[in-house]
Amino acid sequence: MMKLNKKLATASACIALFGAGFGSQALANAAHSKDAVRAQYQTDMERCEPMQGNDKDVCEQQAKATRDNAKADAKAGKEASEAKQDANEDKRDANYKVAKEKCDAMSGDAKDKCIADAKTMYAQ
Repeated sequence: MMKLNKKLATASACIALFGAGFGSQALANAAHSKDAVRAQYQTDMERCEPMQGNDKDVCEQQAKATRDNAKADAKAGKEASEAKQDANEDKRDANYKVAKEKCDAMSGDAKDKCIADAKTMYAQ
């Protein structure tokens, strides 16, 4: 039982570290993404400058559409990331409930240690 608890604790720590890193990376990507979208939009609009009439209007509309599409893709990625984080929290909570239920078969110090280990393992 002790070896299993150590393995589960190690796995949980890895998941926690990965989750924290993933969130930080997502934030960094979002900031970079906004800057990249803005820079591309400016470049696209500059390409339209020498044009005239309807060609210029079409070029500007295309630049705006490209910008709006990139923003929509970034938003969808952010929402997917948040949904994944929510799902991971739900899984962790469900697994904690199972571990806690297993502890109910024990008594005394063993039960207390089991519950404490489960709380630690599942960040409860």
